[in-house]
Amino acid sequence: MNALNRFADPIFCVARLIIGLMYACHGGQKLLGFPPGGHGIPQDAMGMIGGCVELGGGILIALGLLARIAAFFAAGEMAVAYFTVHAKMGFFPILNHGESAILYCWFFLFVLFYGAGRWSLDALLFGRSSSATATA
Repeated sequence: MNALNRFADPIFCVARLIIGLMYACHGGQKLLGFPPGGHGIPQDAMGMIGGCVELGGGILIALGLLARIAAFFAAGEMAVAYFTVHAKMGFFPILNHGESAILYCWFFLFVLFYGAGRWSLDALLFGRSSSATATA
């Protein structure tokens, strides 16, 4: 066993917290105008739904509360965002500015399959670690 394995749970918690809050900021810009900047309030239903998924899903993933369900919707939203917006501007993600959508999508897929981890509200409230390694 690797000596660094003892840090896996807290590091995953911090990663989930940071990435979830960064994702929630995208929804906050769309729905609340905070943090300042961004594209403003969406004028279409798809943009509003995306903002709700980003804000609500980001907060749930950050807290580790119902994280698998939130990650399912967040990963789907990022896949749709990539293929409907970014992929039209070219093949390579670095050129079409879709690298953040891809990174979010894959991280959320990881959360979907791995779970919220031991350091989460899911583990605290439901008494299980809610992770794939807990059954091993």
